[in-house]
Amino acid sequence: MKFQLFSTLRDGHRYMKAWPMAKPLGYFFPEYRVVKATSLAIRFMPPFALLAAASQIYLHGWAFLPQAIAIGLFFFSLPLQGILWLGQRARHPLPLSLLSFGNQVQERLQAIGVAYIPLGAKACYLDMANLLKIAFDRLDASYWDEL
Repeated sequence: MKFQLFSTLRDGHRYMKAWPMAKPLGYFFPEYRVVKATSLAIRFMPPFALLAAASQIYLHGWAFLPQAIAIGLFFFSLPLQGILWLGQRARHPLPLSLLSFGNQVQERLQAIGVAYIPLGAKACYLDMANLLKIAFDRLDASYWDEL
């Protein structure tokens, strides 16, 4: 179980880095919002956790140390929850509708001369993220406006 947790966290971090942060995808995939919130939480929650725990100890004294630790751990866990969700999503197999959409994007990339391996039957969301990242770099904005 321990190694699976760490691999899920690693997959979530890799998925967060691979997902293209483009607004048109925010209408179709929840990843845009989750990646944005998780990256914001990674940046701001550790100082906020320390501030919340320190304020509990300052206001109520050392008798509230267990509560201060619990509050601090809660705020520290928020970014981890987002990364865990992303890690689970990265491993999840693609539904058939997204698989066909991914193959259409791959054909469009192949039409402009970018070689990319088609998504297979065992493709997952991480494969789709890598494909979309390449597609957003190479395809023009008019293609994404059609969506």
